[in-house]
Amino acid sequence: MSLYSLEGRKPGVAAGTYVSPAAHLIGEVRIGTGCWIGPGAVIRADFAPITIGEYTAIEENCVVHSQPGTPCRIGDSVTVGHGAIIHGALVDDFATVGMGVVVGMEAKIGKWAIVGEGSVVKSRQEIPPEKIAAGVPAKVLRDLDEERKAFWMNGKRLYRELTRRYLEGLQLL
Repeated sequence: MSLYSLEGRKPGVAAGTYVSPAAHLIGEVRIGTGCWIGPGAVIRADFAPITIGEYTAIEENCVVHSQPGTPCRIGDSVTVGHGAIIHGALVDDFATVGMGVVVGMEAKIGKWAIVGEGSVVKSRQEIPPEKIAAGVPAKVLRDLDEERKAFWMNGKRLYRELTRRYLEGLQLL
């Protein structure tokens, strides 16, 4: 992993978290325990802090950035899909941000909300808790039911297990 200090602000990564050697963490980034940060991820807190809770997966090639005066927070047990962009936003616990999603400045994604692949959550837009949203711009499609919640909880468990596997057995050849 590439850790960069900027103006005395440096990243902090809790024990038990896997950060790919090909990921970049810049400035005041705080990552909780049990997270999985994939190759190509760039988490850049050069303007304001970025906090990522426990057991969160930031998959390959994601960009997380904060804007001046607006910290970015990603909660516990969040899944951020491959290639997603989160810019100065709030993503609450257990939410899922699908592959290629763009989340604009000061947007809010509620607890257990799901944003479908390729969607755009506009700046200052809110996706309420336990809703499924998709589209450009993202629109709420329906409520999250227990079956979908169980499906996504299983995916979150898979990444917890993947974190353990990477920490114990990933080898550069």
